[in-house]
Amino acid sequence: MASSEKEDKKVDSEEKVSDKEKTEKVEEKKEDTKKKPTYSKKNKGKKSKKNQPPPDEANLRVKLPYRPKGEIFAVAETFQGGSRLQLICEDGERRMGRIPGKLRRRMWVRENDLLIVVPWSFQDSKADVKFRYTPTQTSNLKRRGKIPEILDIY
Repeated sequence: MASSEKEDKKVDSEEKVSDKEKTEKVEEKKEDTKKKPTYSKKNKGKKSKKNQPPPDEANLRVKLPYRPKGEIFAVAETFQGGSRLQLICEDGERRMGRIPGKLRRRMWVRENDLLIVVPWSFQDSKADVKFRYTPTQTSNLKRRGKIPEILDIY
């Protein structure tokens, strides 16, 4: 029995040694992580798209007036203030155009811009602006022959 007790003591001492080694390894890992300082990343934000060149619009599809809804071409002639402007429409009439807030905030309309407008059904002398063409899109429409001769100031 004495020999079995000695063997048990050896096994117990080996387990203690292995436990000590394990704790030492864990402590080493903790120290390794302590040595490396962690820095938080700087928030750089989104990149500004104002300074980028516009995409090549010559190959893009260009929106045309949808005739069943009464949309027609028009040219912005003069501004009258308060998001109102004088329009020359493709049917030969001069109308007062109104730029809705949605379009006013997204796209700036200038004089001599080609627009798509919808005349009011109850007051034919006024119209709402639906879309503004960029100069590239306007030249594309002119080349394809889509702009009426009345508005062909380009």
